[in-house]
Amino acid sequence: MSNFEIIDAGEGRIVKAWRKGVRFEDKAIDQLKNTARLPFIYKWMAAMPDTHWGMGSTVGTVLPTRNAVVPAAVGVDIGCGMMAVRTQFRREQIGDLAEVRAAIEKAVPHGRTNNGGVGDVGGWARTPESVAPAAIADAWNSEFSSEYAAIIAKHPGAQAKNTLSQLGTLGTGNHFIEICADEQERMWIVLHSGSRGLGNKIGGYFTDIAKELCRRWFIELPDPDLAFLPRGEAAFDDYLHAVQFAQRFAWRNREIMIDSIKAALWIHLPEAIVEEERVHCHHNYVAWESHFGENVLVTRKGAVRARLGDLGIIPGSMGARTYIVRGLGNTDSFQTCSHGAGRAMGRNEAVRQFSLADHIKATEGVECRKDASVLDETPGAYKDIEAVMAAQSDLVEPVYRLKQFVCVKGGDDKIGREKIDRKKAKAGSAPA
Repeated sequence: MSNFEIIDAGEGRIVKAWRKGVRFEDKAIDQLKNTARLPFIYKWMAAMPDTHWGMGSTVGTVLPTRNAVVPAAVGVDIGCGMMAVRTQFRREQIGDLAEVRAAIEKAVPHGRTNNGGVGDVGGWARTPESVAPAAIADAWNSEFSSEYAAIIAKHPGAQAKNTLSQLGTLGTGNHFIEICADEQERMWIVLHSGSRGLGNKIGGYFTDIAKELCRRWFIELPDPDLAFLPRGEAAFDDYLHAVQFAQRFAWRNREIMIDSIKAALWIHLPEAIVEEERVHCHHNYVAWESHFGENVLVTRKGAVRARLGDLGIIPGSMGARTYIVRGLGNTDSFQTCSHGAGRAMGRNEAVRQFSLADHIKATEGVECRKDASVLDETPGAYKDIEAVMAAQSDLVEPVYRLKQFVCVKGGDDKIGREKIDRKKAKAGSAPA
């Protein structure tokens, strides 16, 4: 029996929504309805229990489409996803947790300073003279460089200013690295990241092309960000090629970070890490798939493919559990599950609502940042992961339940300063 409820989008269109026991904000429901009425949606849209409003289209949704793709529905963090590795160690075998976090932070560039320019802590090129480590440069040159050059030769506006310097780096926002333990106290490495600036530029550039084409054809859309590229236009094929490239970059990015983390942890463990199990999945991407006897494009924005037997990763928050799950192949959801708990509120609202004391209490027992720059990521800003999992019990089954004890997140220095200034202003003191 399926857990979904029907949202009537009008004009004979529906959304199958897995929202029992979890709240969908009104503006997210409106956004779902707008998207579901696009004429090329195949059968219906599916909305996962972590659904929340997003730029362009709703996060936590599945868009099956015939002969068209909506770049903003894929988003700008193309290929964003997760990777989890089960090691041979138990939790008690790892050393001082503060030192462990420091070692990971040193090994993997994270965060953002100087607006991503020279000296940015989030990239490898921290000074004009420095370059990415040799192994990363080799990966870029052998796997990506020539293909990227061909894409940019045709579409110069899609070029990112940082490419090699961001391969093997974490990023900001909700991206993270965690050291976790499962129910048997076995140690896991879990991380969440995407295609960094490279994917951002590709997503934004092709969204602009789609908008221009829709304006040229006098197509009226409920939201300009729902502009689409139709099959038959050169931009359609060029976009899908660029998206596949960005997805491979994001995939490789996570693999490199795992290797960096394993090397950094070696001195804190009795021996080198051996991977006993690996789970790896995208949750912002588009792919050709067969559903109900027809080949269609499936766009998952904040959603994970969950075919029968597929393994996936569904994290909660900085203070909540992460689930390793096995797909049940539910056809109503186009064989999909949620990509996480999903935000319960926007970032600005989280900063207004939660204090630093709230954040410290919510992350008790976790070695992590406990400063104002991560207040927008505090556990209370997210939906209850247990309710989310209950709502999709017909989509996946839990295999492992993980709880983090170390969490690395990268902040943006500019955003962090703005948050601190807002907090001070609310308290009645002048901004620094």
